[in-house]
Amino acid sequence: MARKKRYLTATMADGYVKTIGPTAAPFTHYWRIVAYLQNGKTEVFWGHAVSAKEAAGKRALTEQAARRYGWQRFDFEVVALTEH
Repeated sequence: MARKKRYLTATMADGYVKTIGPTAAPFTHYWRIVAYLQNGKTEVFWGHAVSAKEAAGKRALTEQAARRYGWQRFDFEVVALTEH
């Protein structure tokens, strides 16, 4: 039997709301990276994961990316998704 399609919503600390769906994937968490570049601009990377552990594991990769690409700094956030 096919899984039911659902909409998932992530609300970040700064009030940003991201809606994902319709999806049947078992996502539970949303992650977002805001990279502050040398030229004063920002880049945003985001994704979803099937566990908090998987989402938190992106932090180590983000630290490597910051060194590789010379970011001044970055913000990394993980929040739980809610189903609608």
